[in-house]
Amino acid sequence: MTEQWVTFAKLGRADLVRLAGEIDLANAPEIGREIVRQTGRAGAVVIDLTAVSFLDSAGVRLLDALVGDLDQLGTPIRLVVGATGAARMTLQLCAFRDDLLATDLDRAADELGG
Repeated sequence: MTEQWVTFAKLGRADLVRLAGEIDLANAPEIGREIVRQTGRAGAVVIDLTAVSFLDSAGVRLLDALVGDLDQLGTPIRLVVGATGAARMTLQLCAFRDDLLATDLDRAADELGG
């Protein structure tokens, strides 16, 4: 039942993935499989983490794996983390790639070229 944690839409040319709630060991693998299934042929991917209230190491590993897979495919990706919040704080503490983090959807879309 990933619907409570992940939804999909379009943002310009990018596939938009919205995550919400707690992303942790209990749901990260299922969420990851659903994201891969839905974005496999995307021209670009934006993952909106602004509604995430908790992100543990399994969630960080999930995001790292998604970024790695998309990088290998040459698919641009941005993570929208807001100016504050659980996801931004966790990713910054983990020294996650700062070049992939955007504060809002408009900025992420602009960085991906539309």
